Amino acid sequence: MLNPAVSYENKTVKNLKYWVFLLLCLFMLPISVLIASAEQNEGVSEIPFPVESKNAVQQERIADYLETGQPNCALCHAQQQRPAIDYTTDKECLQCHNADYSQRFLEIDGRYKVPLEDRVYKVALAGASSSSQAVSIKPNPPKEMVLVPAGEFTMGTDDWWPKSGPAHKKYLPDYYIDLYEVTNAKYKVFVQATGHVLPDDWVKNNNSIPEGNEDYPVVFVSWQEANDYCEWAGKRLPTEYEWEKAARGTDGRVFPWGNEFDKNKGNTPQHGLGKTMKVGSFENGRSPYGLYDMAGNVFEWTASWYKAYPGSTHKDPNEGEMYRVVKGGSWYDCTYYRCGISAPTYNRIFFHPMTKNFSFGFRCLQDP
Repeated sequence: MLNPAVSYENKTVKNLKYWVFLLLCLFMLPISVLIASAEQNEGVSEIPFPVESKNAVQQERIADYLETGQPNCALCHAQQQRPAIDYTTDKECLQCHNADYSQRFLEIDGRYKVPLEDRVYKVALAGASSSSQAVSIKPNPPKEMVLVPAGEFTMGTDDWWPKSGPAHKKYLPDYYIDLYEVTNAKYKVFVQATGHVLPDDWVKNNNSIPEGNEDYPVVFVSWQEANDYCEWAGKRLPTEYEWEKAARGTDGRVFPWGNEFDKNKGNTPQHGLGKTMKVGSFENGRSPYGLYDMAGNVFEWTASWYKAYPGSTHKDPNEGEMYRVVKGGSWYDCTYYRCGISAPTYNRIFFHPMTKNFSFGFRCLQDP
């Protein structure tokens, strides 16, 4: 016959062993998961967000950039994968936004490094003329629009980033284009009429336009939303050719007002405000056809896909029908990334059409 005391003791020992075993299992499970995960991911290249230890990947990116003149920005910026932040404090951003990527274009950037007390920037272009152009407007143009008359003009340049060249002649027929960037007030009428989603800055402001910003350019709109607005208004987005001619005229000027950059002629980073301004704030910064804010305030969506210009030998893997061209510079432009100023009329950048941020807006065009 079993001794009850011994039986109870054996049972206690068994229970103790069971709980010890269970605790060991619970402790070892996370370690085994981590080991399995590490083994599974071994050899996988962290291409979108390389870390400092991935020197080979980083060097490959640099080599690709120096060959093409354009990094694959979509790895981080397509569809807002990376927010607009201070890139100098983010190690992931520094994989691209560092001196290596700007080395090839230091000469371009250097043109705009002048004493802080001066800040009047000049572009030395042989044979360039900054003479004013007459504004030609046919009778009864659409409200707040001007005519850009038919004719030939110079598109692009040979003195800038490879993606903006080569310079070439282009003939365009008559068209009307908005004097101003589309404002929050105008976009509100569109939203009320169509039920389109509100821009993000409105949502954060109790679903209404931020106070006092009715006449500021609407921002946080994607390419599709900008296109929808123009179609609703009986217009369309301008192509990058139409946009550039409206900004620079026919004399090949660098900026809408001429060939000399002046911080007092547009809401660029050099102006120093650090945010958008009321449209039409710079009377002395108008283009040859009288348009406002063609340099600075907000970047503007165009109808054009990012493709090479005729005669270009520049190889860029981003070309095709994936990204839309954006023109005009903004209050927050390329100088932030130390790659030169983006206010020149011929400067072009590209973004995924779903991108929305605080420096992208648009204006519309209407055919006669």
